[in-house]
Amino acid sequence: MRRLPVYLLLDTSGSMTGEPIEAVKNGVQVMISSLRQNPQAIETAFISIITFDSAAKQVVPLTDLASFQMVDIKASGTTSLGEALRLVSTCIDNEVTKTTAEQKGDWKPLVFIMTDGIPTDDWQSGLDEFKKRKTAYTVACAAGGSADANLLKQITENVVSLDTADSQSIAKFFTWVSASIGVTSTKVEDAGTEVTGLSELPPPPSELNIVT
Repeated sequence: MRRLPVYLLLDTSGSMTGEPIEAVKNGVQVMISSLRQNPQAIETAFISIITFDSAAKQVVPLTDLASFQMVDIKASGTTSLGEALRLVSTCIDNEVTKTTAEQKGDWKPLVFIMTDGIPTDDWQSGLDEFKKRKTAYTVACAAGGSADANLLKQITENVVSLDTADSQSIAKFFTWVSASIGVTSTKVEDAGTEVTGLSELPPPPSELNIVT
């Protein structure tokens, strides 16, 4: 069975303390519950969570939806986005099955990045590593006024922004991510083709601005 790997890179730096981090935890739970109702997603989607603050950690390895258990995450420290990009590169190398002459590997992974601030580490070197990996597509979300959408544009052309990093906006982002994973899993299951850009995903809710 070809899996659809999904990596969520979540900012857990100090500025996410309080309402934002709680909203992220709730958002992940709602997303998982919603995907469990989707017959295609439950067959193909595998989810991993990577958090980044003063360091990047893979807190949930690539796991099928039925077994997925969210861990408690806390907000503290700085914003090591570069380290998160390096870590997801390593995880893709270790966890995603490559296509060979003998077998079809997994589908190309989807990567969703959410950050409310500016990277505090050498993010360009992390990006160089990340760019060497083949992903179906990466979506970056600039949450609130302190995030730099232009910087995220250097990571991926698919950038969305939230005007505020409050619970309502963050919940809407995860609802959209859930719908996007659902559409992609249906597409790979039914048509055997991968999604290549935002235009093929469900339209984002009004809280989510597409950065052009």
